Amino acid sequence: MMSADANADAVIAVTQRWVERAVIGLNLCPFAKAVHAKQQIRYVVSSAVTPGELLEELMRELEVLAEAPRSQVDTTLLIHPYVLTDFLDYNDFLGVADDALEDMELDGIVQIASMHPQYRFADTEPDDIENYTNRSPYPTLHLLREASIVQAVAAFPEAEQIFEKNIETLRRLGHEGWDALQVTAPPLDKQ
Repeated sequence: MMSADANADAVIAVTQRWVERAVIGLNLCPFAKAVHAKQQIRYVVSSAVTPGELLEELMRELEVLAEAPRSQVDTTLLIHPYVLTDFLDYNDFLGVADDALEDMELDGIVQIASMHPQYRFADTEPDDIENYTNRSPYPTLHLLREASIVQAVAAFPEAEQIFEKNIETLRRLGHEGWDALQVTAPPLDKQ
């Protein structure tokens, strides 16, 4: 059996590979390359096994991001491989996460983006390739500074077209191309 630390290291390694090969490699997020190169992405693996435990960790990580100098931590990936593994449960939790953001008076300062291995946009089929724009190896809450988003969008022409370009990219790539990236997570040992 693998230790919790070894599991966390493995989860981070797979997630970093996904960031490098899919998010940056396919240019799904044109803003990711700079924070990755500057090592300003904080990778946190949650040991939570209940939504309540995850909410507590999320609130701690929101505080860490809000208080950390932007030059050190610009964004956080809170990876939670042991809870909310079902996409519908995860999707329901996003409302709870947004409520926590408001309760902490961090709305307008931090934003939470959602990524999940089973991610599914409304009115799509589970295996539609456009869902893969938000498919991470493990369930992940992406915490972003609003100021960084505003700055990145201002510097990026036609930022509103990113979503459509991502869908075009993934349609050209197809499922075989996605599989060739090798960004799917292997099963983890239970804690």
